[in-house]
Amino acid sequence: MNTPLPDVPEVRVVGLPQLTQGFDLVERLDLSMHLKVHGPLEPMTGELLAQLAEGISLRGRGGAGFPFGQKLRAVAKASIRRGVRPVVVINGSEGEPACRKDTVLLNRAPHLILDGALLAAEALGARTLIVAVTRNSTEISMRAALAERGLSDRRGQQLRARVQRNPERMVSGEASAVIRAIGGGPALPPGRRERASDSGVAGAPTLLSNAETFAQLAVAARIGARRYSHTGLENEPGTVMLTVSGAVARPMVIEVPTGVPMRYVLQLAGAPPVPQGVLTGGYHGNWIDAAATHDAVISRESLANVGGSLGAGAILPIGPDTCPLGEAQLVANWLAAETAGQCGPCKLGLPAAAGGLSDVINGGGPAALEALREVTQAVKGRGACKHPDGSARFFASTLSAFTDDLAAHVLHGGCGRETVGVLPLPVPGYQEAEESIPSGEKLAVDWTLCQGHGICAEIVPELIRMGADGYPSVAEAAVPMHVRGRAQRAVRRCPALALRIEQAPSTRPALPSSDRKALGSGRG
Repeated sequence: MNTPLPDVPEVRVVGLPQLTQGFDLVERLDLSMHLKVHGPLEPMTGELLAQLAEGISLRGRGGAGFPFGQKLRAVAKASIRRGVRPVVVINGSEGEPACRKDTVLLNRAPHLILDGALLAAEALGARTLIVAVTRNSTEISMRAALAERGLSDRRGQQLRARVQRNPERMVSGEASAVIRAIGGGPALPPGRRERASDSGVAGAPTLLSNAETFAQLAVAARIGARRYSHTGLENEPGTVMLTVSGAVARPMVIEVPTGVPMRYVLQLAGAPPVPQGVLTGGYHGNWIDAAATHDAVISRESLANVGGSLGAGAILPIGPDTCPLGEAQLVANWLAAETAGQCGPCKLGLPAAAGGLSDVINGGGPAALEALREVTQAVKGRGACKHPDGSARFFASTLSAFTDDLAAHVLHGGCGRETVGVLPLPVPGYQEAEESIPSGEKLAVDWTLCQGHGICAEIVPELIRMGADGYPSVAEAAVPMHVRGRAQRAVRRCPALALRIEQAPSTRPALPSSDRKALGSGRG
């Protein structure tokens, strides 16, 4: 029930591979194999690179779909106007449980992503490249890729490059959250809207784009716009990376040309012949019914025309044997728990919406349905980031897509089906504190001092969450090395001096009692 996806699931391709070229030869293309498969890449001027991106209608593949050429021009213009070197950021964050296509590319084709980013960095005159990731496997792969190219963050290099590890959360992948984390703050949206192209990392104009976007740019730069456009639809050329999971026999990441029928993609993954519904675009996306699934092809325009969304490329069918509202309830609970806790619509509205959906499912009647619609509407357009809007879209789509089931629950107290739990979600507990180099330390709270300020949960959400009682709930897991610095900062910033770091029991040496008092005083 709700089994999480592996970092690198099965990978398939329809037609000729572009991004996945060489995957049939090796598990990971190191620099040598990458050059054998793809060949060298010549640098391009900023104007030619922008023309290439516009010539292939390249849009961001992280969900927002912003035109890449337009973003590139905006960064170049701001950089020239201000006389400041820009920064290039690869956003490899995938905090959504249903998305793995960027993780696959980061793990298996890291140099294709770096090709596109380095192409943009040279065209813009950037001297800083940052790769933002959220998983242990992607961090290891990208650190190795930088080392294979001789790139590092040492002073004096023409281009300084490094990997930035952020928490694996829904909100941590938003552009503003990535930029804030790079600057040393928490990986949370700051609440103010500011274009990264004007002021991003350290206030410099910043070209931040999704990992797949840079990989697509690298492919197009090698083969040219004309040849690139021979694949896929005329108005949306090229291929798309999709993550297909849910009620399927074989969860997979698949590269397909735009224009391939949706029903064919579902068939490849072993989805039910007539799905009850398909969630398109992931947990901030939209449901479509079986008829729309039969008519749709893989493209932004086609999916939008049938009420769906391409988003970040997640496609999740559910079969006829599960309650769709129950499936949505599990996702709603997760979305509510992923709140950044920085604004009312997110901190209060999403839990209220999740509770409202539960009331509807459990026989609350028309009054509960009306209350749910009111709270969902109230959340829209009022959040400090995009999480409330995306979540509200999911709630609204659920209510409009499954009207028969909704009527059964509202009027008759249920639809007669159990909730199977086919949509992937993290395992319960602190799954974000995933494997890393162990620090041999853990966080501990002195409950006689704790006053529930919640600052610690904002700084290190991987290990600390605020409980329903308003007090922190601390993971039993050891502090991974990649969050040790923020854990120490959380200790220093605790107003009540209630938080401390101590050695984990499995690694704690025998010490005299007088020496134990010095461990993790909380005042460091």
